[in-house]
Amino acid sequence: MIRRLVLGGFAVVCLSAALSFAGIVEDVRRSLTQQDFPSAESALGAYRAKFGVTPEYLEALSWMGRGALALERYPQAETYASQTLMLAAPQIKGRSVDSDDHLATAIGAGYEVQALALAGQGHKAQATAVLRRALQTYGNTSIANRLHKNLNLLILGGQPAPPLKSTEYFGAPPASAAQLKGTPQLLFFWAHWCVDCKGEGPIIARLRSEFTELTIIAPTQRYGYAERGEEATPPAELAYIKNVWQRYYPGLQGISVPVSKSNFTVYGSSTTPTLVLIDRKGKIAYYHPGAASYEELRAEIEKVTRG
Repeated sequence: MIRRLVLGGFAVVCLSAALSFAGIVEDVRRSLTQQDFPSAESALGAYRAKFGVTPEYLEALSWMGRGALALERYPQAETYASQTLMLAAPQIKGRSVDSDDHLATAIGAGYEVQALALAGQGHKAQATAVLRRALQTYGNTSIANRLHKNLNLLILGGQPAPPLKSTEYFGAPPASAAQLKGTPQLLFFWAHWCVDCKGEGPIIARLRSEFTELTIIAPTQRYGYAERGEEATPPAELAYIKNVWQRYYPGLQGISVPVSKSNFTVYGSSTTPTLVLIDRKGKIAYYHPGAASYEELRAEIEKVTRG
């Protein structure tokens, strides 16, 4: 933030220090893309010495944990996550976690990294306990979906797939449980505003042509707005969703597209896209928040179609 001070009748704009640290989150992320942890640590230390522990600092620190987790440096990731949550605790005394976007992101990422780092070290029970405790505290906040998503990531594998709600849909009529019995399925959770979903579409379309026995279903939901973020009535938004689907997903026309928020809640799909593979026995074989490469997704599909 640029602070304007009035001293002796003269306005002084404190540019130098503010601009040096205006993008601490971006600075840290930039260093992490090069796996340059020392530079990221240095930037964080200089920022904290100047401004103390701010919500922006906490979000940047949470990225340190995410960076270490991506490299499977689990103890290091766990340390960063614990530091983030410890330093965030005083920040939320007397106010909601949703009072600041940086703060919400930092706390959500802190619990995510802590849980996944524990799971990566073979402590799955501890990891799920971390997320369940966090949900008791933050279950009614903006980070609840993120916590649910990561809990599902840990516990859904091998479990019976929850049925999809299909009171409203377009494309093919939803198949019944009896019709889907013994059939491998790919659920492609997407959103009309999601750029990564549009990028995933051609990958799924290619796999659709290669695995003809695979049933693909594309659940989506309303968000209350349509083009350019303008508010939209439910019918208007549904019309917009259909238009986006036809325009950006030509290789997936004709599949069933259920429209229901409850599907996203049940599957913890706060990230779009989220990809879920269901085997012939109706159990979840693969749960992946975020985009997946053709090679990765093809390998997973081969497993469920062979089974």
